[in-house]
Amino acid sequence: MDKTVYMKEALKEAYKAYQKGETPIGAVIVKDGEIIARAHNLTETIKDSTAHAEILAIREASGKIGGWRLISCELYVTMEPCMMCSGAIINSRIKKVVIGARHIKNSILEKQHSYMINYLGSNNIDVEFGVLEDRCSNMLRMFFKSLRNKRVDKNTNSIDGSVKNSIEDR
Repeated sequence: MDKTVYMKEALKEAYKAYQKGETPIGAVIVKDGEIIARAHNLTETIKDSTAHAEILAIREASGKIGGWRLISCELYVTMEPCMMCSGAIINSRIKKVVIGARHIKNSILEKQHSYMINYLGSNNIDVEFGVLEDRCSNMLRMFFKSLRNKRVDKNTNSIDGSVKNSIEDR
């Protein structure tokens, strides 16, 4: 199946996070062409610093297949994983990571990005960037813009329209 189909599913998860006031990052795990897990950030909702989309998806996939080794699985995530999630990806033996948006805003994050790519690559994990990058970036941009403007309102759809457009087909 086309990679964009899976990334669109990850974007749907990211939108769920957005609606909850969470950083809008979504992830899906695919095995043999079938989505076996999906998750979105829940750090604020469940008050758990490890409740990132990637980690929650890994937990769900492990439960579904009955083991922690996700050897023949692929992870689709809307934003580049942090160091914690990169470690979980390696430990779970995921074979490929497909990333929507990069997370490079300053030199420290750029160094982290380079390290993470080398870290995943040295563990024989294929990494691909840029699948639906504009849509993934747009959702994150709109979320942080709304935070800066202090306009996040979970009970209205004032900004949701433009964010929702980023996950719909054009």
